[in-house]
Amino acid sequence: MTLAELVRLSLEEDIGPGDVTTRACVDAGAQGKARIYAKEAIVVSGQEAAAEVFRQLGCAYTVVVADGGEAGGSNLDTVATVTGPAAGLLTGERAALNFLMRLSGVATHVRRITDRAPGLRIVDTRKSTPLLRGLEKAAVRHGGAGNHRFGLFDGVMIKDNHIVAAGGIRAAIDRVRASVHPLLRVEVEVEDLDELVQALDAGADDVLLDNMDDAMLAEAVRITAGRARLEVSGGITPERLPVLRALGVHRVSMGGLIHQARWVDLSLRVLPA
Repeated sequence: MTLAELVRLSLEEDIGPGDVTTRACVDAGAQGKARIYAKEAIVVSGQEAAAEVFRQLGCAYTVVVADGGEAGGSNLDTVATVTGPAAGLLTGERAALNFLMRLSGVATHVRRITDRAPGLRIVDTRKSTPLLRGLEKAAVRHGGAGNHRFGLFDGVMIKDNHIVAAGGIRAAIDRVRASVHPLLRVEVEVEDLDELVQALDAGADDVLLDNMDDAMLAEAVRITAGRARLEVSGGITPERLPVLRALGVHRVSMGGLIHQARWVDLSLRVLPA
């Protein structure tokens, strides 16, 4: 789904057969200007989506703080201005703010996490809001983290249920190797050190160490000895990140980068003529 299609559906959901309040209060042909501002310290994300909302309503959107930039704090920082038909400003307000508040919330949350362990590669997962994955993954990047695979099509991840279905770790890896492009990396999720050894012996490129404590992770790094890239996931708190960085794992994946982010506070104010 394109951004334009997503925004169109969002507007249809909100407007329905018509914005009855705006239609009654705003003179036909009236022009206006508004500013969107941050009411708390945030990392901005969602500008493209907000701009598309107002574009579809015939308004011009000017970015003041780009995605990835910081705004708010002690000042009510303007992050964008909008000009055009007054009816469009009012009708698009909520849809645009919904995108900005959600996506800036993700970027702000991610920035606070990545600041805990500079230099550690932290990535997201596929735990995302339906139909918003592309925007939320962009927000993760704006916050300073990276993206794991986008979907089921652009990376191999052999998980516990795949292993059961295939009849074991080696069988799963062999079947994947026989059917996917040879340049596609094969990652296997393991839950203990025995499964790690099986994955390494079967030729996994990457191994996801799921829900292991720090002592087990240290032993996993020793056993692996550079034979595969190690990813850590499951129950990762921000407080553990410096320890994981010191262990020397390749990356840490955190679903909470997206699903634990709260909405941040932004508002739109129509300016006097």
